[in-house]
Amino acid sequence: MERAARVLVVDDDPTVSDVVRRYLERAGLAVEVCADGETALASALGDPPDLVVLDLMLPGLSGLDVCRRLRAAQPTPIVMLTALGEESDRVLGLELGADDYVTKPFSPRELALRVQSVLRRAAGAAGASTPGAAGPSTLRDGDLTVDVAARVARLGSAELALTVREFDLLSFLMGHPGRAFSRPELLERVWGWTFGDQSTVTVHVRRLREKVEPDPATPRRIVTVWGVGYRYERAAQP
Repeated sequence: MERAARVLVVDDDPTVSDVVRRYLERAGLAVEVCADGETALASALGDPPDLVVLDLMLPGLSGLDVCRRLRAAQPTPIVMLTALGEESDRVLGLELGADDYVTKPFSPRELALRVQSVLRRAAGAAGASTPGAAGPSTLRDGDLTVDVAARVARLGSAELALTVREFDLLSFLMGHPGRAFSRPELLERVWGWTFGDQSTVTVHVRRLREKVEPDPATPRRIVTVWGVGYRYERAAQP
């Protein structure tokens, strides 16, 4: 029998935690609940879950600090819970490596769907391919190689530490070289969202550039198409 994915829910509001727990358990997930950042971090580092649902507003150690420390230690997927007015914190959370976010007040059903989506991507269960990208299982561009099936990206001989969404975005763009995509298009084709905060795309592009570009300030691979969005440019072939 297949093991149920384990999700750690971190929120100091017992009502929110209970509702989230019930919806996730209804979706077939095993759920543990923590009410503060210190306890959550110790639990996640001691026995890593498959995913963390993390409220940013926590007593003691903040959700952003938990996200920062957890991401520095391991690649556990993180879905953030943020209040509507916390856009700067949400962007910072994405920059720290969170994979997704849901804004409060939220639909528990939407949260469960987001959690399941990130878990599928992390496990490579969706055919081990990026949404909207059909093509070779290995993508190469100079010293950058992406093994879509294994979900491993390398720059030279070094394996890149990419989050779930960073990997999805990189493999999607590499799979469509020379084509410009707007941020709404990328949200729909990589994240599977028909609406959402477009700064999510901007933050992930910035993080990818820091990992795959020799000079992130002057990108040569993931270039900005002014007035449109972004385009992947392959290195000049010899």
